[in-house]
Amino acid sequence: MKPPALSRRDRRRPAAIDLVRADQARRRRTVITPEGVPLAFMLAPIGSRLGALVVDFLLIGLVMAVTSAALLYLGIGVFGLAGMEQRHDAVGRALQFVFVVWIVAMFLLRNAWFAWFELGPRGATPGKRSQRIRVAARDGGRLTAEMIIARNLLRDVELFLPVSFLLAAKDGGGSLGPAGLAAAGWFLVFALFPLFNRDNLRAGDLVAGTWVVEAPKTRLAPALSRSVAGPSATYRFAEAELAVYGEYELQVLERVLREDRAEALAAVCRRICAKIGREADTGDERAFLEAYYTQLRARLEAGMRLGRRKADKYG
Repeated sequence: MKPPALSRRDRRRPAAIDLVRADQARRRRTVITPEGVPLAFMLAPIGSRLGALVVDFLLIGLVMAVTSAALLYLGIGVFGLAGMEQRHDAVGRALQFVFVVWIVAMFLLRNAWFAWFELGPRGATPGKRSQRIRVAARDGGRLTAEMIIARNLLRDVELFLPVSFLLAAKDGGGSLGPAGLAAAGWFLVFALFPLFNRDNLRAGDLVAGTWVVEAPKTRLAPALSRSVAGPSATYRFAEAELAVYGEYELQVLERVLREDRAEALAAVCRRICAKIGREADTGDERAFLEAYYTQLRARLEAGMRLGRRKADKYG
């Protein structure tokens, strides 16, 4: 009997699934942490990064507008704004001070917005959080202030400077002219830069050693299926010893235990012992790590129930 013909929608579905899988494979990256543990990342799509930038700029514009309105109200309601350029008394100087405060506030807001949020434990601005993406170090380590500052200072070179030159060239006479065309080319080179490297890196990412990856909202992974009651009873850890690590380190530790590689177990055991001030137990690394994992997980889950989260050892 001849099988029924597939509908057009059913014929398209396998092709669409293959395209999604191919895209995910293209964006998947694996890095080795300083502990020797492989961590998998999924690069953020360019569309998500663009959406995050638009959301951040809208929020920055909103905060700028509110700040400007507040300072304007201060100038009108308290000092009196009329005739500021002719006033040379204390009120005039106060108005000039308010204007200087406005300029400084606008500069700091635009330049500090990204750095402030990306230096936080989530590594993401409100725009990035809305798209469930974040900034990560390409070596699998911790984001540093130098990385964040470098990638955000380059944004002025990539975006704000060429846009400023374009606007100035247009205001000067309507046509762009050689300077305007140069500014347009400058802008296009940096705007299209992520399309011409396999990791979708901005120039700022390339300089800073960062990339932008997906950050799906997840809970703690299910506990290891293997019972660790025995090791937990053998090794007991004080609150101060457990407080030095957070969810990120718990996930790394869990991966080490699942992979069960002797050299990785020994390296992580030595690192934890050095961190909490204990003598490493040579030959009993797995039991030690299982006990630490169990008690650290219990502590973090108890904190979550009380509304407290510790993203990592820096949190």
